[in-house]
Amino acid sequence: MYDYMLGGTDNFAVDRLAIEQLAELVPEAVPLARANRAFLQRAVRYVAAAGIDQFIDLGSGLPTQGSTHEVAPGARVVYVDHDPVVAAHSKALLTNVGRAVCVEADLLDADDVLAKAGDFLDLDRPVAVVLVSILHFLPDSARPWQAVARLRERVVPGSFLVISHATTMGRLEDEEVPRGYRGSPGRGGADRRPSEIRRFFGEFRLDPPGLVQAVDWRPDRPKLVGDWALPSSLMAGVARKIDHSTPA
Repeated sequence: MYDYMLGGTDNFAVDRLAIEQLAELVPEAVPLARANRAFLQRAVRYVAAAGIDQFIDLGSGLPTQGSTHEVAPGARVVYVDHDPVVAAHSKALLTNVGRAVCVEADLLDADDVLAKAGDFLDLDRPVAVVLVSILHFLPDSARPWQAVARLRERVVPGSFLVISHATTMGRLEDEEVPRGYRGSPGRGGADRRPSEIRRFFGEFRLDPPGLVQAVDWRPDRPKLVGDWALPSSLMAGVARKIDHSTPA
């Protein structure tokens, strides 16, 4: 379904029908999916320009339509998905791509993810961990903050964390969010307040412009008068691990 929203061909008739029906009910769904992929591409280019040539893309889905390995052609990429069907299809798509692989693992098991990624990447060097449009599908009860904290702990200084996350509150400040508010972008998932999304970055330092709407994160061009404004429902940021043991 996501591949079809992005204009791809790795999809089935049932996927296309479902998205067409979704678009009738939620007109912004497809533009938001494309805005999310555009953020991923800008973030990958930014991180690659900073010298990163290794990526772990978690909850990646099918690696099509401008995925990480296509945006960073000189990098090695490990895609991670817990769905065995997706993982199998992804492996087939990557058969002739020597610098990208897909492994089946659960992002909530950070040690297993890194053990499998370590068979393909050198985790003694900096790596970019990509969690784009996936964390909002995990409820608080799954303890996603702890899983991401373990990933942050295990990667070396100089590594990056790339996140986009749904929030229907968007640009609202935390104090404007109704107490007890909790939306649901997917079954068992959770929209989160900006401060809750910020927690995923932990001690990593957010690079400018910080945690902002995905469309506002280092856009390729200035907004034009008359541009259709997407709802404030997808926040994004890129942060790096600083070596605090080395004097500034």
